[in-house]
Amino acid sequence: MQKIVGNNIRELRTLHGLTLNAFAEKLALSPSNLSRIERGSLNIKVSLLQKIAEVLGTSPHVFFNKYGQNTGPIKSIKDFTHQFRESSRYINEYSGKTFVIGFGGEIIQDNQLISLVHDINLLQSLNIRIVLVYGIRPQIDFLLNKKSTETMVNNIRVTTKDSMGHVIDVNGRIKTTIECAFSSKPLGVLSTNIDSKVSSGNFLTARPLGVINGIDMQLTGQIRRVDTDSIINKLDNKEVVLISPLGYSPVGDIFNLSFEHVASHVASFIKADKLIFYISQNGIQNMRGELISELTTIKAENLLSNIEKNGSPKKAPYLSYSDFNILKSCMHAIKHNVPKVHLINRHVTGSIIAELFTEKGSGTIFTDHPREIIRQAESKDLKKIYQLISPLGSKGILIDRAEDLVAQDISHFYVIEHAHDLIGCAALYQYEEMIEMACFAINNDYQNKGHGKKLLEYCEKVCKKIGAGSIFVFTTQSEHWFIENGFVLGDKNNMPNSRKEFYQPERNPKYFTKKL
Repeated sequence: MQKIVGNNIRELRTLHGLTLNAFAEKLALSPSNLSRIERGSLNIKVSLLQKIAEVLGTSPHVFFNKYGQNTGPIKSIKDFTHQFRESSRYINEYSGKTFVIGFGGEIIQDNQLISLVHDINLLQSLNIRIVLVYGIRPQIDFLLNKKSTETMVNNIRVTTKDSMGHVIDVNGRIKTTIECAFSSKPLGVLSTNIDSKVSSGNFLTARPLGVINGIDMQLTGQIRRVDTDSIINKLDNKEVVLISPLGYSPVGDIFNLSFEHVASHVASFIKADKLIFYISQNGIQNMRGELISELTTIKAENLLSNIEKNGSPKKAPYLSYSDFNILKSCMHAIKHNVPKVHLINRHVTGSIIAELFTEKGSGTIFTDHPREIIRQAESKDLKKIYQLISPLGSKGILIDRAEDLVAQDISHFYVIEHAHDLIGCAALYQYEEMIEMACFAINNDYQNKGHGKKLLEYCEKVCKKIGAGSIFVFTTQSEHWFIENGFVLGDKNNMPNSRKEFYQPERNPKYFTKKL
């Protein structure tokens, strides 16, 4: 039962985006003791359990659920329908696409492999082509620490001829374990009617990593070439391609590679549509322990240089040393034309499904350019803008505008796009020294996620550029939202005189202003 309680505490902590250190601080515990509690190796007092429940906003009884935090019933048919409809667009989008998935040996060590395999089988049943790259670092650490023969340089293992024998043995055992997991059909697990065939091979040509900081890395290597054609042929044959962290040279040497390095290079060589890494938390977090759901190349580079400038990733409580290496591999993949890279939590059951098939996702996504763009509207946006504001106009929430009038005013509109979908709009009209923000609307599916605030901030910048001293809005439904964002209730008699000509008193909207 201790292990069940500990596992559930860890799952809820990660779902709240809390790092081990941040959570321990809230509980006035040492991180080492909290880690032992989560592993089930330390008894937990009732008083502490109550405190944990209070911090996580739940009841203590949920920690005793032997099925974890992610298997509760769907609240209603309506919820299920909404979730299924939301996922359908992604199901169509991903069909026939190639995903490279990288995971460390921790997944095998912590008995999380079967759950991962179930998710991979589901993805393959949706016609997604899968390449799996696995790591064996913790298993090697265990062996070499016992023999005290480990040397690390910049968190990269120096692989000697003696240790290479252990690497080969462990790799063979892990590979067999993974293949066995794909072959098993546990009772009580819903079948996808897809028998995943796993195929492996000598796909990687490697060369020595060389000398780093004056130390010969010996049989630690780096990728020289990937046999792209062989991998693609196996994917075309509906096989899951399994790639180990070993590379081979033309002269017969075997090299130890990091799985992060392998995954990012394989993804770029085969032109994968996505690269996905399992890590030990929800994704990349800021210094307050909050999830950063999206990182562009520029932001990720700034994060890397910041950490390196401050000395070492070991001093960054919100990013583990191993995840720091993964972050660098993410950057390599993005720079070598992999469109999207995802970091997801290995401790959360089904995290890959939540990341891929929900708009919110579950981790951090890396892209070369932001998925969210705010820009001035163009004539091509007319239909989508009208579809967005027309229902609100018919309900009296916005002024009812005919499509031809929207077309005439298209240059006044600004739109926000998310993943190439137009999800919101606003129009700016100047009256003397004030600017009215009208037609402010966000698609229902994207509300309460910060998109409206971003659009407002963008519009305010445009107003400042024009030289306006203040901005005003009329609203019948959203007064609290505008108050929360710095607007104050104004006197309608003080609206610009030129605007009074178009005022519709029958709507009786409230008038809010904000100084810029």
